[in-house]
Amino acid sequence: MGKASVIIYITLAVLFLLLISRSTTNNKSHGQRHRHRRLKIRSNFNFTPPAAADPHRVHDHAAAFDPLVADIERRREDKQWEHHYFQTHHPEFHSESTQSIPAPGHESQPEWEDFMDAEDYLNDEEKFNVTNRLVLLFPKIDVDPVDGYVSETELIQWHLQQSQKEVLHRTERDMEVHDKNKDGFVSFAEYEPPSWVKNSDNDSFGYNMGWWKEEHFNASDADGDGLLNITEFNDFLHPADTNNPKLLQWLCKEEIRERDSDKDGKVNFKEFFHGLFDLVRDYDEEGHNTTHESDDAVEAPAKKLFSQLDKDSDGYLSDVELLPIIGKLHPSEHHYAKQQTEYIMQQADTDKDGRLTLAEMIESPYVFYGAVFDEDEDDDYGYHDEFR
Repeated sequence: MGKASVIIYITLAVLFLLLISRSTTNNKSHGQRHRHRRLKIRSNFNFTPPAAADPHRVHDHAAAFDPLVADIERRREDKQWEHHYFQTHHPEFHSESTQSIPAPGHESQPEWEDFMDAEDYLNDEEKFNVTNRLVLLFPKIDVDPVDGYVSETELIQWHLQQSQKEVLHRTERDMEVHDKNKDGFVSFAEYEPPSWVKNSDNDSFGYNMGWWKEEHFNASDADGDGLLNITEFNDFLHPADTNNPKLLQWLCKEEIRERDSDKDGKVNFKEFFHGLFDLVRDYDEEGHNTTHESDDAVEAPAKKLFSQLDKDSDGYLSDVELLPIIGKLHPSEHHYAKQQTEYIMQQADTDKDGRLTLAEMIESPYVFYGAVFDEDEDDDYGYHDEFR
């Protein structure tokens, strides 16, 4: 770290001490302590594959801002996942006749309830102090450039790194299950699609009928060796975040198949207007309200976009022509990281200069740790001085 960086962080440390001193003085002068909500670890385990619920808006939850909180959440989720997986794949150990028989390896596995006291950890001043955590994390975010401010770009990159770690962790967990011969690769023969895929027919699942099947698998196989390594398997499970051209083209073909109501292999304007255009506009204009808009008001911008995409001007969109907007139909983790950042900037950037100081972050701690709040809890838990 250069001399300029050292000077910056010395200055920040002095300002931080002054801020704490002022906060302590104010607390004493008022003769009371601040009330704060109790922090709560989330439980977002979902055994359903991502595309099954909503292939266009897939996002389990925003990754925790603090890696320490994320690690606690992963531990809890892993235990829930292991419990659910074992019940699903080994029902014989849960029948009445075998209730007393322990599952193989069960004795060595800690119960996921071991992490039930995580809230106590987060709300113990000596173990987890939000202010101290922000002071520690600030220089890890302020990296490009190191200037004593956290820019929007730096915050987006931080959120993206946390979400990518979260996604990769889940992929590694799934790969352990599907890699039957433990060679570090998953073949299509090894992969077991979800039960709803096995039981589906060509009419019952519409868009989803192509997901998790052989065409999807082959498109994810970037090097064409018939096996998916961890990167390819991650793309297979989370195609919205891929850089694989084959998989992106497969996504476009799936969109065509879903929207092609007359089954001519292409999407005309009517098929585009009643479905795809709303998704694109939701991406571009988040928060807009279309409830009171007439079709005539929406049709003009829809025709303009359709014309821009229809490169050969034949009045139809092919899968290749759909490629420029596929990222809007299937938002990536970068999109959600940007959403998180915009919310934080709106809430914590008090001087509206487009960047955050350490003081601004400390003054708005719940903006960063709000993801682990239980919004339904009342204030009966008492006071928490550690959240100054």
